[in-house]
Amino acid sequence: MSNDSWKPEVFESLFEDNPDPWDFENSLYERQKLEKVLECLSASPVSFALELGCAIGVSTLALSRRCERLLAVDVSQKALALAKHRCRMQKHVSFLKAFLPADYPTTEASGCDLVIISEILYFLAQEDIRRLVGMVTENLVSTGHILIVNWTGQTDTPCTGDEAAECFIRNCHERRWWPDLAERGEGYRIERLSCV
Repeated sequence: MSNDSWKPEVFESLFEDNPDPWDFENSLYERQKLEKVLECLSASPVSFALELGCAIGVSTLALSRRCERLLAVDVSQKALALAKHRCRMQKHVSFLKAFLPADYPTTEASGCDLVIISEILYFLAQEDIRRLVGMVTENLVSTGHILIVNWTGQTDTPCTGDEAAECFIRNCHERRWWPDLAERGEGYRIERLSCV
């Protein structure tokens, strides 16, 4: 297991080899996890959401039905092209290619009231997770939420899903963001954080 964050070319290669490398379209795991993610969203209307790691846009399309405005971000150009096509009728959804945390869309995401980070944290080294926390919490309105989702099974990534989640949450504490909801499913964990 390398301790370095995965590079953009790794993800581009994955999507070039297989347009749906994690089987977002057909996997029962992905479908059940997405249903649970949607259940964990705040009951309040979402004015402006930021989705980090949108991949091919399966979750983006589902989220678009709950948000007045949605900015979806991914590092893979191939994945973004597929996501844009999937969401082509959703005029309130925009897309951005960015490598996180280096290219975090500070200006574009300013004032968002929801940030969703689904299954990308464990691809980052812990120092990069810490940097991402600072950027996310600076962009969010104080009444907003952060929703993180992490795979809890075996992985060859810089940290496990549990380590990534704990690192993210620990660094959020320093900025007065605390979990107000935690769910575990088969193979994943979800935490929603709010500012206290």
